[in-house]
Amino acid sequence: MTVQDLIPAMGLTVFHLAQPERSISGGYVGDLLSWVMGRAGQDCAWLTIMSNQNVAAVALMADVSCVILTEGVQPDADLLRRAEEKEVNLLGIGTDTFSAACHLGKYFA
Repeated sequence: MTVQDLIPAMGLTVFHLAQPERSISGGYVGDLLSWVMGRAGQDCAWLTIMSNQNVAAVALMADVSCVILTEGVQPDADLLRRAEEKEVNLLGIGTDTFSAACHLGKYFA
């Protein structure tokens, strides 16, 4: 599955889409950025409520396919700017993190 495929499948909001054809290998949920850096799998979809510019840096270091902001969280201006600069796929969903993770998990079970 690609990021572009996941958007309509989960009803995601696109904040920035730099690499729509990037493959997704699974998912990771976490809000502690240092924890995500060391544990998120390469090419996963990362679900978080964190919305500051450090999210873009962690997404790059962890080499995730996309970041999905859950719970209706909106990216702050610095995160949006950094996602554009660093070509990070930045998406959003209004549902709670647990529900979003369950929905994502259906595609990788």
